[in-house]
Amino acid sequence: MHQQESEWGLVTRRRLLALAGGALVVAGCSSGEKQSAGKEGRDAAGSDVTGKAAAGGGAGGPAGILGANFNEDPDSVTFDELSELSASWLRGFVPMPEVEEDASQQRAVKKLLDAHRQKYGTVLSLKFPYNNRPLPQPDSPAMAAELDRVDKVLHAVLDSVDVLAIGNEPFIESLQPDRDSGALNAFYEKVAAHVIAYRKKHFPKGCRTHLYMGALNFLDQPDKRTKATERWLSYTRDTPEIEGVDIHPHVAGPENVQAYLDYVLPRMRKEQKFLVTEFSLVKLWEQHMKDVVPAPYARRYGLPQDTRVWQVIKQAIEHPVPADQWRDFLAMSPWFENHKHFLQNQVRRFRDTGRLAVATYGVTQARAMTENFGPDKQPWLLNSLYANRTVEAPGGGLPAHGYGFFDDFKALQRPQDGRPVKKS
Repeated sequence: MHQQESEWGLVTRRRLLALAGGALVVAGCSSGEKQSAGKEGRDAAGSDVTGKAAAGGGAGGPAGILGANFNEDPDSVTFDELSELSASWLRGFVPMPEVEEDASQQRAVKKLLDAHRQKYGTVLSLKFPYNNRPLPQPDSPAMAAELDRVDKVLHAVLDSVDVLAIGNEPFIESLQPDRDSGALNAFYEKVAAHVIAYRKKHFPKGCRTHLYMGALNFLDQPDKRTKATERWLSYTRDTPEIEGVDIHPHVAGPENVQAYLDYVLPRMRKEQKFLVTEFSLVKLWEQHMKDVVPAPYARRYGLPQDTRVWQVIKQAIEHPVPADQWRDFLAMSPWFENHKHFLQNQVRRFRDTGRLAVATYGVTQARAMTENFGPDKQPWLLNSLYANRTVEAPGGGLPAHGYGFFDDFKALQRPQDGRPVKKS
């Protein structure tokens, strides 16, 4: 900590020199390739392209936003669902092996570009899945092929998406030897430098797309705070064009989230912000899957007294239950009821730091969450804002609301974050 603080003067001087030569790159993207800015320095979506404050963001881009997240499944979320949530920001990730010649047609990219046209704020993460093979060396043909795919995505999204995160979950989507040897850092630093150079070349007058380094996981575990994570944050801090880092606190208790902030914030420049494009208590829910359901719930719904939590969920997946029954299941389970305001409480804590850029939260129970559900499957579906696969659909065409989280998400939407979102 003390060594980190002693470096601030050097970092600040280094950053000022970089800004003097390249301020337009760090500012918000406008070129002949994209739609020009409006009279007050905002594009058609209301985003800041001049460095002035815009709706939902300060001079450095978005600030304190809570948006919706579809992860890898853009088809699982509809704009009508987002409208009912009052959401005005949307996030997803693009698996880079799926990128073909026209990246604008890749499912996640297409969804976010559609959202942009409807004036939503947008966040895109680049996912490089190398958890089953070594990462390419920086100057290898495999790296050149990877950067070619990156170029295709950049051509499609720069100056349209508001935030681009370089990497999705790199410390999960890589092999341990690559994390230990420095190959992980070398790969992502190469990608980041390439993105920065591409943006500078194609948008010399400034680009509205803000750049962040992708998400860090497991920072609540001391053994996961390694030389590689230190180097990740050092690169983030020392690269003027990078505006912060993303974190994914999937934790076993609300108190564990603070470890992420305590680790990340002192290691960044003071003006940098952080993303939280995923966060949840899924590890806490997981601990209770083999619990016996509460006796009052079992009696009320005629279940055997030894029925397990995972069995109730599996039955609801196979035969969705009335909304009152699903609510009773969660409300009568102390492990859930005591944390039903996790979303609300955590977003407030993120905002209280004054350095949150955008947080996003999962919208629906995606199909992958329900397939082959059993006692050892992580219950991601308990996080979702909609209970679309476990609860009978109400009238009106939209799925049932998730208990606790739906109402809190909607209540956390602030007037200053809203955009003039249009329906399709």
